[in-house]
Amino acid sequence: MRAIKRIIPLLFFIPFIYSSCQQNDEYVSELPQGFPELEIPEDNPMTNAKIELGKKLFFDTALSRDSTISCGSCHFMQNAMTDPKRFSIGIDNQAGTRNAMSLANVAYGTSFFRDGGVPTLEIQVITPIESTEEMDIPIVDVAKRLNQNAEYRKLFKKVFNDEVTPFGITRAISAYERTIISGNSPFDKYHFQGDDTALNDSEKRGMELFFSDKLNCSSCHTGFNFSNNTFQNNGLYVVYEDIGRMRIEMDSVNYGKFKVPTLRNIEVTAPYMHNGSLNTLEEVIEHYAKGGMHGKYQSELITGFDITDSEKQDLINFLKSLTDKDFITNPNFAP
Repeated sequence: MRAIKRIIPLLFFIPFIYSSCQQNDEYVSELPQGFPELEIPEDNPMTNAKIELGKKLFFDTALSRDSTISCGSCHFMQNAMTDPKRFSIGIDNQAGTRNAMSLANVAYGTSFFRDGGVPTLEIQVITPIESTEEMDIPIVDVAKRLNQNAEYRKLFKKVFNDEVTPFGITRAISAYERTIISGNSPFDKYHFQGDDTALNDSEKRGMELFFSDKLNCSSCHTGFNFSNNTFQNNGLYVVYEDIGRMRIEMDSVNYGKFKVPTLRNIEVTAPYMHNGSLNTLEEVIEHYAKGGMHGKYQSELITGFDITDSEKQDLINFLKSLTDKDFITNPNFAP
């Protein structure tokens, strides 16, 4: 989900008559302890058949212009549904300009992409498909292509009682993405499930540091998903090549602001920052410890702190306790 280009066809603002011939196929979510209920759009109820169709589409390279790139080309299960490359590679071997964000718990997102430029998961699906640096094909052409496939015609008839349409494509993929839930890490077992043995002494010390006023990490990385969904200039640069949310809201107050990412599974989601410029957790901690680069628009929350080597290791051990091994080995999130 790294695209910058925002292509939202007019047709997605035209009311649709949603129809599904599904009977008794409602998806029943089993959410982790401590997680709020999902908010499901009225025009996109969750069904098992729709989710299966969405997964098939998510990993199908037919959704790119030359049939080489799928949504799954930038989101890998073992990396918590993100990309270990600094910039994902799209059509014609083009590299993007922003690091792919994890899709873990994307169902709880209030806006999407690094700059929050898209308001719903359904609309989000369109952007990488139509982005010239990613999949580079109009979604209406994807629908025409898939309508030539007898299996897809059958599946869309079953799920939507219709032929393959852009509406159906976006609703199926977003329904599948809402099942990408991660919430069974050692931290979860300790904090939400009451297992006092789930964290060791070092991880517990790191947790105390993380939530302390001294480090102030939890001022942004808070709640069950370790993100407050705000946009912050974290002082990575004084002058930003990528101006961030200012591209969406043309006000200098948004200069260099990017969405606060979840810290869940951060052990396996390197490289870090909006542009993948930091490779290790040690580098991330050092950046915040020095208080950023002190640019004009840097967040006042980034003030720096002193930390010893042993404290740094405890903090890293705590961050690694946010790794949900069941999630990153779940075959539902692999092709």
